Amino acid sequence: MVRRRALILVEGHRGTGQLYVQAAQCLGLHPITLTADPPRYDYLSAENVEAIRVDTGNLEALVRESSRLRATHDIAGITGFAGDHESIYATVGKLCRHFDLPGPNPESIERSCDKFKQRQLLAQAGVPIPAYRLAANAAEVESSAAEIGLPVILKPAVGSGSMGVRLCRSLEDVAEHTTHLLGGKHIWRSTPKILVEEFAQGPFYSINVMGNEVVAICANDFGPLPHFVIREVTYPALLTDQERERIADVSLSCLRALGLGWGPTNIELRCTKRDPVVIEVNPRLSGAPDPQLVQLAYGVDLVTEHIKLVIGEEWDLRKKHSHTAAARFLLPDQDGTLDWIGGDTQAAAISGVAEVKLNVEPKTPIVRKGDFRDWIGHVIATSPSRAETEGALQRAVDLIEWSITPFPATIRGDREHDVCGAFGRPTSSVPIRH
Repeated sequence: MVRRRALILVEGHRGTGQLYVQAAQCLGLHPITLTADPPRYDYLSAENVEAIRVDTGNLEALVRESSRLRATHDIAGITGFAGDHESIYATVGKLCRHFDLPGPNPESIERSCDKFKQRQLLAQAGVPIPAYRLAANAAEVESSAAEIGLPVILKPAVGSGSMGVRLCRSLEDVAEHTTHLLGGKHIWRSTPKILVEEFAQGPFYSINVMGNEVVAICANDFGPLPHFVIREVTYPALLTDQERERIADVSLSCLRALGLGWGPTNIELRCTKRDPVVIEVNPRLSGAPDPQLVQLAYGVDLVTEHIKLVIGEEWDLRKKHSHTAAARFLLPDQDGTLDWIGGDTQAAAISGVAEVKLNVEPKTPIVRKGDFRDWIGHVIATSPSRAETEGALQRAVDLIEWSITPFPATIRGDREHDVCGAFGRPTSSVPIRH
């Protein structure tokens, strides 16, 4: 019997999981997903991907299952996805080490996933970061905010996707969001600890690194404060050569400070008046649609090149062209029931539009959370010209409309602590068109 070359994928990802499956197949690999919840990822059944249910938080269980698979398959490599809890990627590193396969350093991943430890290591290395404190209770949060000076940002010390992150302009905001985080509303996957940070202000950039090479820098635009929900992503960011070089230098300093430099890393920073200030280092590939945008802008397939590294082959990060690629995320402006959404077919037909994707169906309840889960869809456009890309993106977005009917007052009242404390009360009692 011919043993198939298999790529083991630990857990899945709603954004990039399907890209990994397709890229693996194009490389002649048989993707096998190990996940605690196979139905969570629609693409597994859509792509007819072999999926095995296993406790992915249990390293011994993963070793047993991988050993069983190795009896019938040639395991070419193992990788996986951080998801809501980034520690899984550290588990991937441990699994790779157990089977003597290429993989990330799990200790470096774990240090990076703890935002407080990450801050400490960056500060020790002289990397510019916001002022910060770690707090375990409401009194510590309040005193930390007073020491740093308002406004401050509160965020869980461990987490991803901007979940639980909020700008607080007053002590009342601080107290309210602390109650939200520590009072049972936020799901903690580790000991509850809150990072209190200075609000660094300036243009926000996201840097895609593979190994020790800066591949691409994009500009991010956010929706309304007090949350940090990405509204638009543009590749490449408009930077001078000097700015680009400075951002690259700071990014590589982060890798050295954290012991990273194998595989993909995503670094987020703001260019303040004094210096680029590092907001976060994520020891993984950026989530969708960034890999698609990098491929559209430069012809570099980060997913395929990452898999090549995972299976011990040589990657190719050379840029094939230089276009502008941008994505706009569709964000609801109130909570309620989605009556209808449409215009996606017409939007997709516009010249320069590469993808239109809707994440919701009619009659879906919309409850904004102030993080990536608020996205109800996105549009991607690309062309050799920045102006043409921006124009196509706007024309497509203008064609997409939806209507939301606010929840009845009784339901709305039940949700106000979760939603209205962050966003204000619903703007209207009638359906809204966009």
